[in-house]
Amino acid sequence: CYAAIQAAGGWLSGSLALIADSGHMLSDAAALLLALIAYRMARRPADATRTYGYHRVRVLAALANGATLLLLVLWIAWEAINRINQPVDVMAGPMLIVAVIGLLVNLAGAWVLWSGNKGDANLRGAFLHVIGDLLGSVGAIAAAVGIMLTGWTILDPLLSVLVAVLVVRSAWGLVTDSITVLMQAVPRGIKARSVETGLAALTEISEAGHFHAWTLTDDTIVATIHVTPAENTDPLSLPQLVAGWLKERYAIDHVTVQVDPPGSL
Repeated sequence: CYAAIQAAGGWLSGSLALIADSGHMLSDAAALLLALIAYRMARRPADATRTYGYHRVRVLAALANGATLLLLVLWIAWEAINRINQPVDVMAGPMLIVAVIGLLVNLAGAWVLWSGNKGDANLRGAFLHVIGDLLGSVGAIAAAVGIMLTGWTILDPLLSVLVAVLVVRSAWGLVTDSITVLMQAVPRGIKARSVETGLAALTEISEAGHFHAWTLTDDTIVATIHVTPAENTDPLSLPQLVAGWLKERYAIDHVTVQVDPPGSL
């Protein structure tokens, strides 16, 4: 509701900063709705087709949030460049009032999201949307005050570009992190060769190889590994040994261990 009021205020006052801020607020609402849908779907139990369940829906939602934010940043930058080339009259008084109210609304939203799970990429995406919107409100306030003091209407698009630059780095990080998870890349802090070398150094293990690890959700890592037993070692003891070693050193929750004959790796 306030996003519509802010958009109307930006249109009437001629402020790009307010219009950009209202666009951020609309994307915030969409991001939160997407997050809610993702969390409800993630609670569905696994079935015969989706044996890992629906946890990856949260990653897809985070990717959509980041991509949407990047598109908004591009639109703001494009509009700002057009307004720099062709300045538009801005009514600084109404612009300042609407921007201050928007700042208060965004501060409340940011506090609620910051209180949630900080390690969740989906919530982080929604939080980044709100932070971008909050920065937009700050930029609009600064532009309004500057225009009132100097009469330079070009401050409005210039500050909009600054807000876009501040937001794009975080949005890009969210997109790349989500793609990394979907590509089943090895999680940060884990090096496949180091894991294999560390396991092979154990007295109970002769060889270790074919290590694979990927992120299922933000706080769940899945891995597979092949090992061969050392001489006089019970092969049946290796799965528990390897799983415990990986859990202790790399916080890997679910490990599938294949025990192969000596000399096969």
